[in-house]
Amino acid sequence: MGMTMTQKILAAHAGLDSVKAGQLIMADLDLVLGNDVTTPVAINEFNKAGFTEIYDQDKVTVVLDHFTPNKDIKAAAQCKQCREFACEYKITNFFDTGRVGIEHALLPEQGLVAPGDCIIGADSHTCTYGALGAFSTGIGSTDMCAGMAKGKTWFKVPEAIKFNIVGKLPKWSTAKDVILHIIGKIGVDGALYKSMEFSGEGLINLSMEDRLCMANMAIEAGGKNGIFAVDQVTLDYIKDRVKRDYKIFEADPDAEYSAEYTINLSEIRPTVAFPHLPENTKTFDEFGTVKIDQVVIGSCTNGRIEDMRAAAEIFKDRKVAKNVRCIVIPATQDIYMQCIKEGLTEIFINAGCAVSTPTCGPCLGGHMGILAKGERAVATTNRNFVGRMGDPESEVYLASPYVAAASAVTGVITQPCELFD
Repeated sequence: MGMTMTQKILAAHAGLDSVKAGQLIMADLDLVLGNDVTTPVAINEFNKAGFTEIYDQDKVTVVLDHFTPNKDIKAAAQCKQCREFACEYKITNFFDTGRVGIEHALLPEQGLVAPGDCIIGADSHTCTYGALGAFSTGIGSTDMCAGMAKGKTWFKVPEAIKFNIVGKLPKWSTAKDVILHIIGKIGVDGALYKSMEFSGEGLINLSMEDRLCMANMAIEAGGKNGIFAVDQVTLDYIKDRVKRDYKIFEADPDAEYSAEYTINLSEIRPTVAFPHLPENTKTFDEFGTVKIDQVVIGSCTNGRIEDMRAAAEIFKDRKVAKNVRCIVIPATQDIYMQCIKEGLTEIFINAGCAVSTPTCGPCLGGHMGILAKGERAVATTNRNFVGRMGDPESEVYLASPYVAAASAVTGVITQPCELFD
């Protein structure tokens, strides 16, 4: 029996000719990632275990993005610990305030991720890098510790679900709507410990930003990882970024999948995930008026330049509704600068948005936009669990940048086409 993309990557990194679902393996790592929340725990375990060196200064990455710029004394202490560790062990790819970006937007942008890589990160949305044809998955801080020290970790080889992508997205529909549609279809445990593998003729109509968004939310369906077939879109993206050798893996024609779905992009409509699960999805014909208090446009899911452009298209010559707060967070410094160069930042400010330096901030209820009791937010983030963005009695509705911006303008959850009739 043939192997899937994920299984081929894992076999290669385990030094094996083949692997099968359920097999336990030890694999070499191309990158180990941590942030300001998870790295301090890994550092403590690293010191407790008596380790005195990291396996590769170029393959350990620490990104201070969650509670930065430091929101309080505890956050400052955590960042200080990370900073001192990175300095002591001469970590090449350490990103601090002023250089930082939201980790899962920053690493692909900086060329630190390549097709065929095997990557772990102490953050559940590490699955984002599958957009480039890598195997990447989230792990705990103790596994990060072992990865930093030894450059390898163990995996149980996952089964896979195949998503055959066809067609082309209509105007106002986005990759966020696609992944919300998929999660609504299979549920938050529909891909539990499975690889979500995307291929098909429709991939050519999905940009790298689209793929990063979709791979990012594989974990919201319970997936071990999400991964896209490598094509010309991938190669064009990494051409001027990745400065090292890499290997492209393709699924075998006879690879075994636990399920297969065909997703026709032309049928995707603007979709909103209602509280309090990403699977609680509805299209606009399925709900009425929902008044909101806040909009957040950003995060590792939808903080890239295409997302900023989509939001600006809505905000141009419009204003944020009275009694609505709108926070726009470009995901990296480069994206922030591009927003300035293209005039997007001016559009946001003229519309009445607050524009932030790159940070995860409100996505996880960290800072820069916490919700009070009874408040509702539309967010381009990835999770809408109880209390995710603040008070346990607040609500988060997940949507695309188009829907989020349109909702900010009207004060109720709105599909963008309504503003252009």
